[in-house]
Amino acid sequence: MRGMWLLAVLLLAGCQHVAAPPPIGGQIRDLHSGQVLTAQQLLARLAEPDRVIVGEQHDNADHHAAQLWLLQSLGELRPQGSLLLEMLTPDQQAKVTAVRQSVSPPSDLSGALAWQEGWDWNLYGPIVRFALTQPYPLLAANLDNGEIRAFYRNPPVLSGERSNAEAVKTILLGQIGDSHCGLLPDSQMPAMLAVQQQRDRRMAERLLSAPTPSLLLAGAWHARKDVGVPLHVVDVSESRAPTVLMLAEQGDEVTEAMADYVWYTPATAKRDYCEEMRKQFGK
Repeated sequence: MRGMWLLAVLLLAGCQHVAAPPPIGGQIRDLHSGQVLTAQQLLARLAEPDRVIVGEQHDNADHHAAQLWLLQSLGELRPQGSLLLEMLTPDQQAKVTAVRQSVSPPSDLSGALAWQEGWDWNLYGPIVRFALTQPYPLLAANLDNGEIRAFYRNPPVLSGERSNAEAVKTILLGQIGDSHCGLLPDSQMPAMLAVQQQRDRRMAERLLSAPTPSLLLAGAWHARKDVGVPLHVVDVSESRAPTVLMLAEQGDEVTEAMADYVWYTPATAKRDYCEEMRKQFGK
């Protein structure tokens, strides 16, 4: 009888567990109902599905602080199955394994992982360091450079009704043009679209094969339900689309078509990437 009483107490304590508050503020909203959520309510909802995608603005420090908090807090609510990163490629996976198996952590972790310079290690390092201390796998979700070059030279036919919809391709082509500040010649656009969608397809395949509950961290356009990885998940497997949390800055527009939840963080000063790109292109 005493054992049953102790078990009940432990179960009750587990049910009452409250994660530490997040290190950032902002407003969290359920995009289906319009309800404003607390961080604890968001955690409870994200703990239920098998697959979750968190979309980010790559250079926003608040977004990466929120991701680390989510990863830590979800793991306290239930066992985490895996973490997948857009920022890791297949040729880095063996390096991740080697670091995990090393007796002591390397003094230069980013070097040991061959971390790519395009991803700011100061922002991603804390997430990677934490994940490497956990029992679940840290998995590459992206294409490697050789694959990207091959898809660019010879774009493959993409299967799937949803991801092949003309409306999806039109939106993505617009985003590709905007993100390159209108500097790409029209002749390159089909190849750039193929690479974007092959990235989405790879992330979907990796997410489907990863131990659950799985969490994928990726850029906002990859995370979007209407044009990104979730469409490919359904096209490939007919599985239920992953749950999507979009991290966005106040003033950004995020709709129910794009995500299930949005976490608006304070707006930051915008870096003029187009000016940098014009200089690079000599414009």
